[in-house]
Amino acid sequence: MLLIIDDDIAVQTSISLLFKREGFVVRVADGPFETREILEQETPEVILLDMNFSIDTSGDDGLRLLRQLRERLPDVPIILITGWGSINLAVEGMRAGAKDFITKPWQNDHLVQAVRTALKLARPELVSVGRRKLDEQFQFENIIGEDSGLLDVLSTIGRVAPTDAPVLITGESGTGKELIAEAIHQNSRRRRQPFVKVNLGGISATLFESELFGHVRGAFTDAKADRIGRFELANKGSIFLDEIGDLDPASQVKLLRVLQDRTFEPLGSSKSKTVDVRVICATNRNLEEMVTNGEFREDLFYRINLITVRLPALRERPGDIPRLVDYFVKNLKTLYIRPELHVDKEAAKWLRDLALPGNIRQLKNLVERAVLLSSGDTLTVADFERHLTQSPVSKAAGSLPAVGTMTLEEMEYQMIMRAMAFHNNRVSTVARALGITRFALYRRLEKFGIPYTADE
Repeated sequence: MLLIIDDDIAVQTSISLLFKREGFVVRVADGPFETREILEQETPEVILLDMNFSIDTSGDDGLRLLRQLRERLPDVPIILITGWGSINLAVEGMRAGAKDFITKPWQNDHLVQAVRTALKLARPELVSVGRRKLDEQFQFENIIGEDSGLLDVLSTIGRVAPTDAPVLITGESGTGKELIAEAIHQNSRRRRQPFVKVNLGGISATLFESELFGHVRGAFTDAKADRIGRFELANKGSIFLDEIGDLDPASQVKLLRVLQDRTFEPLGSSKSKTVDVRVICATNRNLEEMVTNGEFREDLFYRINLITVRLPALRERPGDIPRLVDYFVKNLKTLYIRPELHVDKEAAKWLRDLALPGNIRQLKNLVERAVLLSSGDTLTVADFERHLTQSPVSKAAGSLPAVGTMTLEEMEYQMIMRAMAFHNNRVSTVARALGITRFALYRRLEKFGIPYTADE
């Protein structure tokens, strides 16, 4: 049963008819008194709660009823309905325990999706199962590992993939966030539709609207033709917004609007377009801390993290390193036509104990470099070790590693470590030496998990 709480008869009628057509049993209440009467008779499976159902439009009555409902029905999902101008009220409601919020005027498809998603996620979680069982149910062939932490992640995404729930993937750089996003899409009902990837960290604030929403000819100096934006390309499918923590405040507002209303206007156009997309975001930053510091909008945070998945770092799942190495070597055998290629036992053990701040990406690059530059088909510790020593830290000042022996990200990590050691961890001095701002350095220190003490 779906319970609608709203004092507007037109809203009650509209939503009731919508969900009755969708096969729901619907009850309506115009406020706390009728709500209590209904709850004495039966327990709803999901509740739609308007935040202003009295003459007073402050939302206090709605928040008060929300808290009462959460206390009485802690397991029943509550979706808030509010006007765009009352987004702050919706945020208060999310803090109080609501599962989602919809703004007026709503889109019927979006509202139905939100309710179905809330119902799906409210069902009890399945007991964690083994890797073989997961592979029988889902398409996870490109995700390697059997660590319990990884299996928990796979169980979660297997459960949420069939819904349209927005998913936030967190984890250190190189842990495989893009692979998880692809797995969510491939196991969803949108699998035959586009999967569009966007690295927000690589898009400047001035190009944000053009890249994501498109532009019309003449919108700016170099706009010589119309361009379709990433959201429109992803219509009916999924869009993966990587590095969302790097988004500037102005762009955050624009993104929130399209995620909430599912509408946007191409740059230079006054005509709105509507899209139906499943949003998957990823970041290696602590968004909750950024919200506290005023660097990331709280309403946007609640909009993108209905489900949060944290990927374990490679050091947290060392038992999977030999499996990953075997997987990489198997692919390289075919790629480089070296069927006898293999890693000896001593090297496999050495790799398992190796510190890999770049996680899976660093391990993959290390294995491929060893394969490319080894003379034999048996990879030994020496084949891997020689590539680790070719770094800026171990070379004379001014020299660089050979092309192909180190990724740009690994070089960045090594240079930051070297500068931190040289300047005794004085962040301001290190930032000046590297030619970046303190804020930019803080972001990189957090990205690579390098300990530091903030200075003034």
